[in-house]
Amino acid sequence: MFRILFYTPEIPGNTGNAIRLAAVTGAELHLVEPLGFDFEDSKLRRAGLDYHDLAVVTVHKNIEAAWEALAPARVFAFTSEGDSLYTEIEYQPGDVLLFGPESVGLPAALKVDEHITSTVRLPMLEARRSLNLANSASIAIYEAWRQHGFAVSSNK
Repeated sequence: MFRILFYTPEIPGNTGNAIRLAAVTGAELHLVEPLGFDFEDSKLRRAGLDYHDLAVVTVHKNIEAAWEALAPARVFAFTSEGDSLYTEIEYQPGDVLLFGPESVGLPAALKVDEHITSTVRLPMLEARRSLNLANSASIAIYEAWRQHGFAVSSNK
């Protein structure tokens, strides 16, 4: 129903948690290389538990390959400087929720890429830099799913 896109994720545990998130919500998880780990990483496998076979996960060589695979779709880029709050978006099936790497967030060029529909933020207290990647994706996907009455998708 919804698609989560991690641009060059670095921490295996976050991606493992996102695999589990995709499995339990019916979302697809898309990852853009380079990845900061490989799929044999024990931290990734531990965080994903036994959900790897229940999740739809696609790895793309670069962002252009991801855009091609995901088009046409609305893309919401999550960043601490986003124009809209995540609760102000009326999510539609097929929407892509884009998140940047843990250490630096989305690159400036990606925030203004022609494929981006809107930049979105999660509220945080002042002087806080960021929220954990897997937690951010969880908050966003559950809001999108909630808006659709927690409808079950046709994914695995």
